[in-house]
Amino acid sequence: MPPNSPQHPTAAELEILHLLWQHGPATVRALNERQNTDREVGYTTTLKLLQIMTDKGLVARDDSERQHVYRAAVAESAAQAQLLTSFVDTAFRGSASQLVLRALGTGAAPSADELAQIRALLDEIEGSSSPLSPDQQ
Repeated sequence: MPPNSPQHPTAAELEILHLLWQHGPATVRALNERQNTDREVGYTTTLKLLQIMTDKGLVARDDSERQHVYRAAVAESAAQAQLLTSFVDTAFRGSASQLVLRALGTGAAPSADELAQIRALLDEIEGSSSPLSPDQQ
């Protein structure tokens, strides 16, 4: 990973990032209250995670007010791309096609809408990799 780029978030850190992406900047107390809607998390646990995440470059802290306000320092799409790349590299030896085949072959079948989105993406990929545009072929 290049210097100055954020480190991969853990599952607990990702939970906090999801809250920040969904609701925007928040205090430790507000984040902890949102976490506690799903499961019991101690205030000091949330605070410690945010301190670690600040050190890792995952969140930024505004300490200009009495209560510190935290915001995500990484975009959701960038974090997803980074995590997915790492996952594909480690679990599928860099093969995105193996990931897709496994995902489509495991669990419930994709919905008609999901299949349409997949087809559209494949058409887009095929169109951009073709040396000639359709009207030139």
